[in-house]
Amino acid sequence: MKKIVALTGAGISAESGIKTFRDADGLWEGHDVMEVASPQGFVHNPELVLDFYNQRRRQLLTVSPNKAHEALVSLEEYFEVSIITQNVDDLHERARSNNVLHLHGELLKVRCTKNQNMVLDWCTDLNLGHLSEDGHQLRPHIVWFGEQVPLLEKAIEITAMANILIIIGTSMQVYPAAGLIHEAAHDIPIYFIDPKPSVTQKDFEKLTVIAESATVGVPTLVADLLDRAT
Repeated sequence: MKKIVALTGAGISAESGIKTFRDADGLWEGHDVMEVASPQGFVHNPELVLDFYNQRRRQLLTVSPNKAHEALVSLEEYFEVSIITQNVDDLHERARSNNVLHLHGELLKVRCTKNQNMVLDWCTDLNLGHLSEDGHQLRPHIVWFGEQVPLLEKAIEITAMANILIIIGTSMQVYPAAGLIHEAAHDIPIYFIDPKPSVTQKDFEKLTVIAESATVGVPTLVADLLDRAT
């Protein structure tokens, strides 16, 4: 069974109503990203950071997976499928994808500020005074700027095993996630789905650019792959 690896970014979830990471001016919901997405920001103003993610968490619970998330699931009937996502939402899981790796953490989880391996499911607001079982403040289970990406090596391993690589809704400009495309075998088919693609077909040997939104491009590509597999 061939292995498909899908690398997904903000563009796939934007069509469900999840706002993209930051605006063109570098602000996220009116905040400098370093205020709400860095260890220094959390130390300086933990209430602001917790409130920011509380708002993101509440909004996540009001949206649903879209046709792009759902189309990827249908590939699992004929392919081994792994999804590596830069998104912190759970829309792939809600669409019933079985193998999802979150490079940048998960919004519906929190972790201990002293022990990063102590991770808890969390669907409500997180406030100061919410402590881990060993008495330390809990924080969002998000990889902030300046922090290591603990699942990067696993993502590299998965990408290196791909027979087909699909890139959806990500500019592939933000590292280290952007480097994953170079971990795939050089001779495999690569499909890049984005309405404003940042790569061209001359950049890779077997690259197909689909300049469409995720909800249009992904179902179209999936239908084609399934036709060829049956």
